[in-house]
Amino acid sequence: MLAHDIATAFRQRFSTEPLLVRAPGRINLIGEHTDYNGGYVLPAAIDKEMYFAVALNQDNTIRLVAYDLNESFQVAADAVQPSDTQWANYPLGVVAQLQRRGLVVPGFDCVFGGTVPAGAGLSSSAAVECGMLFALNTLLQAHLQPLEIAQMGQAAEHEYAKVLCGLMDQFASVFGRAGQVVRLDCRSLDYEYFPFDTSVCRIVLCNSGVKHALASSEYNTRRQECEQGVAILRQHYPAINTLRDVTLPQLLAHQTELGPLLYKRCRYVLEENQRVEETCRHLAQGDLAAVGRLLYASHAGLRDDYEVSCLELDELVKIAQTTPGVYGARMMGGGFGGCTINLVAAEHVAHFVQHMQASYRERLGLPLATYEAIIVDGVGLIP
Repeated sequence: MLAHDIATAFRQRFSTEPLLVRAPGRINLIGEHTDYNGGYVLPAAIDKEMYFAVALNQDNTIRLVAYDLNESFQVAADAVQPSDTQWANYPLGVVAQLQRRGLVVPGFDCVFGGTVPAGAGLSSSAAVECGMLFALNTLLQAHLQPLEIAQMGQAAEHEYAKVLCGLMDQFASVFGRAGQVVRLDCRSLDYEYFPFDTSVCRIVLCNSGVKHALASSEYNTRRQECEQGVAILRQHYPAINTLRDVTLPQLLAHQTELGPLLYKRCRYVLEENQRVEETCRHLAQGDLAAVGRLLYASHAGLRDDYEVSCLELDELVKIAQTTPGVYGARMMGGGFGGCTINLVAAEHVAHFVQHMQASYRERLGLPLATYEAIIVDGVGLIP
């Protein structure tokens, strides 16, 4: 097991006994690009995880080892700043957040690695941030609350990785609960769990294998477009802070002023929030067919109105739509590559995977990696 290998590598390198921590990646059932708009999301923590072996050392040096890359990085604990070594920025961003709170972070050693496929949109970065925070919180006895860990992980991503993500990824990594999805209201930070029985319906992720260069720049552009829409609407409705505060009739009343582009972007977000609420109702009733229809509708909105899909993702959803046993599918994550999420009846999974791989290769000449995701608990110690 990888966690065991990482612990062994740590002991061999640093000759001391580490604290062992696991932090999961996440899927998001529905509610895409809504989190930074104050809306609803419906994520779950999954069994694709990052593992950490961490111990304080007796000097002022932070020594990091990326196990999967076989690379190391070190810096003085009182000289932490963004680095040209991209992978190191995630743990360093976490240290900076702790220091900003007035905590003295002494030197420490860390070996980390995991099974979250990078670039697949399963939030390996949030898992690194939350796992690192959990480990340091434990070792330093800093008494941070779970929500603080999620929020500090998000701030680390903003400041060191320069991605203006919403709170969903870090929240899911911390608050995940086995066998349940969690609806987070990103405006109030209220949350509620809903059952998702993976024995009946499996979550299968299909990795397009592409990550278009547009991904992070377009992500930040979509945020700006939504903010522009809010600024226009606020002139008429001063109480509006985010798109979450906007109603569809209000949006429709100012369609001309917004122009076709901003109108489409805003309408997508409002409709996606409605889809999250409907999905929760259907999950509570066990109506998977209805949940699946909402996933297809979400994909159409992301493709046509929010324009963050791509040929490969659209093709994967098209193939899924004609495959037996599939309740629903959509692109998941920021877009322009990464994975689709597919809800597949348990008895159809083997055929589904085979059919998707064959069809994807036939249509686009590309190999297809698939992952079955089990819903697990959030960040914690490894016994």
